[in-house]
Amino acid sequence: MRKIIILGYMGSGKTTIAKLLSEKINLKVLDLDKIIEERLNLSVKTIFETKGEIYFRKIEHQIFSELMKNDESMILSLGGGTPCYAENHLLLNGEGVTSIYLKASIETLFERLSDAKSERPLLSEMEEEKMKEFIAKHLFDRIFYYNQATIKLSVDGKDTATIVKELEDLLA
Repeated sequence: MRKIIILGYMGSGKTTIAKLLSEKINLKVLDLDKIIEERLNLSVKTIFETKGEIYFRKIEHQIFSELMKNDESMILSLGGGTPCYAENHLLLNGEGVTSIYLKASIETLFERLSDAKSERPLLSEMEEEKMKEFIAKHLFDRIFYYNQATIKLSVDGKDTATIVKELEDLLA
């Protein structure tokens, strides 16, 4: 059994890198948010709006724990907040688990998220100057949890092919 967990802030490239890495090393890829959406038949945004964040975090923890306990090998892309709640960060370094923090600077995240604001419920209505402050504060709050990852890889100024190649080398 081999589990590779991809974590990081929204916009760091978790889903994209997980898919590309999956193709290179031939491991099944799963996205935790997508699994939650499929199981509840609701979007993450709708779950937050109708049932609240506490409910979402409870379900997220249950499904994450379940995935980590099974014997299936996989690459699992987490939501940006997953490691920060319900002691999920303790699941990042178990036996057979390699966790990877895709580390992006505030500038990189701001650029990426500015381009995709409409797709991000937390940011869609936010003014640009407030967005940079929001990202900085969130990163500060989450950095302890992100730093529990086995591997910390800077993604600033790198294309996806470079990031995947670096990860292949680190995982070999």
